[in-house]
Amino acid sequence: MKQQKFSRDFFLVVIGQIISLFGNAAIRFALPLYLLNQTGSSALYGTVTACAFIPAIGLSPIGGIIADRVNKRNIMVILDFSTAAVITLFFLLTNSINLILLLTVTLMLLYGIYGAYQPAVQASVPALVQPEYILQANSIINMISSLAALLGPVLGGILYSAYGLTPVLFLCIVCFILSAVMELFIKIPFVRQPAGNSIPQIIKDDFSVSLHFIWKDKSVIGKGLLAVCGINLFLSSMIIVGLPYMVTEVLDFTPAAANKLYGFAEGALAAGGLAGGLSAGIFARKLTIEKSGTFIVICAICVFPMGIAPALLSSPIANYAVLTVCCFLIMIFSTLFSVQVMAFVQTETPQRLIGKVISVILTVTLCAQPLGNALYGLLFQVCDGFEYAVILLAGIASLLISFKSKGIFRGFVSHAGEHDVQNRTKEDKIHKNSLKIEK
Repeated sequence: MKQQKFSRDFFLVVIGQIISLFGNAAIRFALPLYLLNQTGSSALYGTVTACAFIPAIGLSPIGGIIADRVNKRNIMVILDFSTAAVITLFFLLTNSINLILLLTVTLMLLYGIYGAYQPAVQASVPALVQPEYILQANSIINMISSLAALLGPVLGGILYSAYGLTPVLFLCIVCFILSAVMELFIKIPFVRQPAGNSIPQIIKDDFSVSLHFIWKDKSVIGKGLLAVCGINLFLSSMIIVGLPYMVTEVLDFTPAAANKLYGFAEGALAAGGLAGGLSAGIFARKLTIEKSGTFIVICAICVFPMGIAPALLSSPIANYAVLTVCCFLIMIFSTLFSVQVMAFVQTETPQRLIGKVISVILTVTLCAQPLGNALYGLLFQVCDGFEYAVILLAGIASLLISFKSKGIFRGFVSHAGEHDVQNRTKEDKIHKNSLKIEK
């Protein structure tokens, strides 16, 4: 019989992701926008969103370690139920606690849960999919993420601008509960690893092994990570802070129209991610990892029209159109880059390390985000009336980094030789024998 490309359990993961990520996109759109509407301060917005990223950085490596030692399905179920509980508490405490404090703590909890959640999802892909289909599976996961991020802000923006925050909160609570129930029916292959040491020692040892793999065994991955951190610092952070600030506070729209248009702009970002994921799946055999650095160069180039338009165009809707189209293009090419790099990491990493390695990668790439968010929040506040200068600065810095990093990504293939594959097979055999002895 012909083997199926994707299993029933993989499709259940996909369905659970659709529901969960839709709720995640809606709530992470609505809460920061609510803060910006209430205060109008880009500096405060940048500071709060920067604080929100800190738990994600801390919990992502722990999530990866847990993903390799605990059933990944159970992790997803528990974290989805936990997210529903956090949003419920936010709703109950809205009128009794300082708004800025409550929003900061809630966003920190939500981002922390998300940081622990994603390593479990990414680590489950190689366990459910044959190696030759990993790139296509990753493109599906990325498309699902982008589709949810497309629908979440668009529907959230319409609901929020028409009825306020409460309906968005209720919708998200329902989404996370449904996702958790769906994930209860997933079966993910799991081999329990021996745990002779204390929990802190296990975390320390696993983290050290992951870092050694990234910076020594596969040092090209470590170099690529540094380049991605630079792009996150100068490009991603500018979009995260600049897009809502430009649309809702700088461009001359009414508050209701601005909130709705910002929802559509976030939807355009997600649509770009969806198009990029779809392209990665369709052209999987034609895409080569050594050329992935070119996609980052294109992303940096797309920033410049966003900075030039406010200096040349007086029409708010024309400036909005330029912002939206450029963000759409940036997401297409950044998603193509992300899918290729993640597939490379998954195929080059031993199964027993994959959760830990992915979590460390996610952690390192997130490290630049809080600094970038706080920096751009302050810059947009200080450069009031000259926002285009901040955007152009982001474009210049991103372009310089992307050109410097092209050589790094060309080296990815040369490090994926037969010698590494043999070593990885040998390591897996040793690990399996140790498990038998342990039993």
